[in-house]
Amino acid sequence: MRDSNTNQTTDPNAPTPINVGEERTQPVGAFFDLAKWATKAPEGEQLISTAYGDRVTQDLMYVENKAGVHKPDPILVADNVTRKFGGMTAVDVEHFEIERHGITALIGPNGAGKTTFFNLMTGFDTPNTGTWHFDGQDMAHVQPEKVAKGGMVRTFQLTKVMSRLTVLDNMLLGAPVQPGEGMLRALWPGAWKKHEKENREKAEALLERFLLFKKKDDYAGGLSGGQRKLLEMARALMSDPKLVMLDEPMAGVNPALKQSLLDHIISLREDGTTVLFVEHDINMVRHIADWVTVMAEGKIVAEGQPKTVMDDPAVVDAYLGAHANIDLADIDSIDNDDDGSEDVQ
Repeated sequence: MRDSNTNQTTDPNAPTPINVGEERTQPVGAFFDLAKWATKAPEGEQLISTAYGDRVTQDLMYVENKAGVHKPDPILVADNVTRKFGGMTAVDVEHFEIERHGITALIGPNGAGKTTFFNLMTGFDTPNTGTWHFDGQDMAHVQPEKVAKGGMVRTFQLTKVMSRLTVLDNMLLGAPVQPGEGMLRALWPGAWKKHEKENREKAEALLERFLLFKKKDDYAGGLSGGQRKLLEMARALMSDPKLVMLDEPMAGVNPALKQSLLDHIISLREDGTTVLFVEHDINMVRHIADWVTVMAEGKIVAEGQPKTVMDDPAVVDAYLGAHANIDLADIDSIDNDDDGSEDVQ
């Protein structure tokens, strides 16, 4: 095909050039109904991964590798966030951004402030100073339930499932629309039965996707540690979040389930969801992250694409200290020896 303006031959299948900072638009009709939660797009449709993942990768290629750098299309922006416990400063983040539709890894040694930062962003803790905006909305000092309803959900390093409820009931707790909870509406089944049916169908579709459907009627307390991680991740998707924050999703998980969890994290991006995760497994970070942010002593000390960050002297020093002669790829074994996690199935 010849371009009439440039008189040059163009490839009709070539990707559209991307201007850093241009407005993102979600592909229309990529999913519909319950197929939105399936592992594959409906026949004849295209997975969103090409529209999102490729664009994020190309955009971030032009972003400078340095701490606190601005991103082309940030979904979360935080400024001057501090949290002190007595005389100790646990978090001191001057500027932080997460690129929309990408997978960002937040790494750092134990005690770097990663989980505390998660708690602050999601309303589970209160900062001494700081402001942050999620998708343009002020989220500072907002309660956790309102943060979740706003589209930012999280999981925990120690899973929080209701052990005496079934797996399906745990999933239904994550549904944002629960009209039957109101006293007056509860008296009128017509006001809530439709939503209850939709919530159940959505929960069952997600359990199928996360390979937990056969356990939907089992008590959640009987699940293994890895299965609880899957359940918590699946439950987080009940509210159709824009950003999922995973706190050490691989901690204490048997190797047999790690690949499944890894695949599900990648699939979140394929669905157009932004992911921020804390992880000590550097090999995992290299494999799935579009961008890596490094924390040490409460501060962000480095940012960049995985390979660049792993070669950063500041990162090596933050992780290894006296072990600076050890390759950073081996650091996961050093950290995991000290975190007290239990290897469960």
